[in-house]
Amino acid sequence: MTQPQALSRDVPLIANQSALLFIDVQNWCVRRDGGEFKDLTDEEMAGKYGYYFDRLHSLAIPNMQKLQAGCRTAGLEVLYTTIESLTKDGRDRSLDYKITGFHVPKGAWDGKVIDEIAPGEDEIVLPKTSSSVFVSTHIDYILRNLGVRQLVISGLITDQCVESAIRDACDLGYLVTLVPDACATYNQERHDNSLRTIKGYCRQLTTADLLEELAVG
Repeated sequence: MTQPQALSRDVPLIANQSALLFIDVQNWCVRRDGGEFKDLTDEEMAGKYGYYFDRLHSLAIPNMQKLQAGCRTAGLEVLYTTIESLTKDGRDRSLDYKITGFHVPKGAWDGKVIDEIAPGEDEIVLPKTSSSVFVSTHIDYILRNLGVRQLVISGLITDQCVESAIRDACDLGYLVTLVPDACATYNQERHDNSLRTIKGYCRQLTTADLLEELAVG
């Protein structure tokens, strides 16, 4: 009798079955004049978001650029989500986003992926109005049509939309690789706690290790 093969999340990427997904790396929550921060004083910014912006520009975004270039070279699909309504007034937003006050109108500059990792002309961008991209878009349908079984996830915010996407992707049958040094949240404690709590849903690789696995590092 043949013994069943051991199951594991620690499976190397197969390029033609894999995709890189950037979560919410957009003007709204990356730029100083983006909608999330434009009404804050410089003192509020420095006190509350100093760590976040430092991590973004010194670590996370440079690693996102490396991931994007490496995954494109290796032949992975590259996809993007952004927080953006399907309407100008945001009436289609989730109740949670309405309560929280998240509002990025359809077509707004705030909803654009940042220039540093601008999507290619044939890469897919999915506007969403919920924490998990799997709730408010057809991404599962799209990924299955593309033949994707393994997801590499990077983006913002580690312990919110990134974590939500990982949990849902796992439950839907995808093998997920999180790249922690290409993610950011508002302080180190939150970031580290998220990595611990999400550990059971994904494997975690550094940018350098992932690119080495793809033989493009």
